[in-house]
Amino acid sequence: MESKKTVILDLTDCKYLGELHERIRVAFDFPEWYGANWDAFWDLLRSECDAEKLEIKGINTLSKEFDNQIETMKYVLEMFKNNCKKYDEIFEYEIIS
Repeated sequence: MESKKTVILDLTDCKYLGELHERIRVAFDFPEWYGANWDAFWDLLRSECDAEKLEIKGINTLSKEFDNQIETMKYVLEMFKNNCKKYDEIFEYEIIS
């Protein structure tokens, strides 16, 4: 049985938006020139992501100031998941406390 490629994004105690995007860049192994914004995240998910699963950890450690950013991230991930379905590809994500 073939195992799924899983990316683990640990946001534990992330303090700044730039740090959040740097953790995304490292977790997904995006290039150094990753634009550190949600449009760039979408673009690189579509062109550079070969993961079938994303596990997100540490969201419960973030301040309330991140709420809108996390909602935007979830929206982008949901769009990517739906886009993958169109092409019979698998992508799922899970938020782990």
